Amino acid sequence: MSMIEVQNLRKTYMVHKKAPGFWGSVKSLIVREKYAKHAVNDVSFQIGEGEIVGLIGANGAGKTTLVKMLAGIIHPTGGKARVLGHDPWERANDFRRQIALIMGQKAQLWWDLPAADCFLLLKEIYRLPDEQFHETLEELTTVLDIKKELNVQIRRLSLGERMKMELIAALLHRPRVVFLDEPTIGLDLSAQHAIREFILRYQQKFKPAVILTSHYMEDIERLCKRIMIIRQGEIVYDGSLEQVVHTYAKRKVVTAHLRDDKEFTLDREKLEKIGRMEDAGDREIRLHVPREDVASAAAHLVNEYPVVDLNIEEVEIGEIIEAIMTDKQHEDD
Repeated sequence: MSMIEVQNLRKTYMVHKKAPGFWGSVKSLIVREKYAKHAVNDVSFQIGEGEIVGLIGANGAGKTTLVKMLAGIIHPTGGKARVLGHDPWERANDFRRQIALIMGQKAQLWWDLPAADCFLLLKEIYRLPDEQFHETLEELTTVLDIKKELNVQIRRLSLGERMKMELIAALLHRPRVVFLDEPTIGLDLSAQHAIREFILRYQQKFKPAVILTSHYMEDIERLCKRIMIIRQGEIVYDGSLEQVVHTYAKRKVVTAHLRDDKEFTLDREKLEKIGRMEDAGDREIRLHVPREDVASAAAHLVNEYPVVDLNIEEVEIGEIIEAIMTDKQHEDD
């Protein structure tokens, strides 16, 4: 069952073009040239119940614009989107009661109130039954280990504690669609881990459709089986996290660990013909080798050098995705 359906969604802004130099600035005061900037350009996809989809892209690629359109905050220039059967930008009450938008850089709670009072206000806004409210609040505060801070003013909490309270506030009404825009940004490692585990547990219990944007690859790898890579407003990859390696990484990394007690002569010229060498330790050889040549490269290393251990690994997935996001050919291709 598709909970989010997007067809040819577009968002275009008219941007003023500033001419360089002093006279260009003077001219811009009188006559301003404009050009169209496509923040989101003909994007189409579907997301089903229980899916967590990672939306990945460089800064300015269009991630937040897309999320805001699906949450109904921004009106699109063209195309269609249906979230839970609603047009998001109509902002119907039934639609808003079933979604949540969590932005790591923006707060929705009242800073001078304790979290407990904020949650009571949200209970009235969403008209939550007493039993459901107390049951959900008890469960969320227990999982996030934040009960002791419920009566502390929001502004007195640490960044990690505030983010936990923001998550609780967004999920109190048990939304069926959740938009997470950089939920772990700026948090320390323990807070990041706690929030990831919480999101997983919530997803497993309530089965919402989730779109997650993050610059932390650990967020994506831990939470998402499917990713969408957006570049200059366009989706350039939509598929499994595992498949992106096989689709875009043409090489593997072969690492040979050498014996300490045996001398050898490193033939760099010959090794460079086999694959791209990576600087490593004195007793380690690392080669980026075409997939079809991995067996012959491993055999060469074993036959020519005092190898005590040999590892064959995929290229780091973060490195591959970064190359796709920035529209650069991967150096291993």
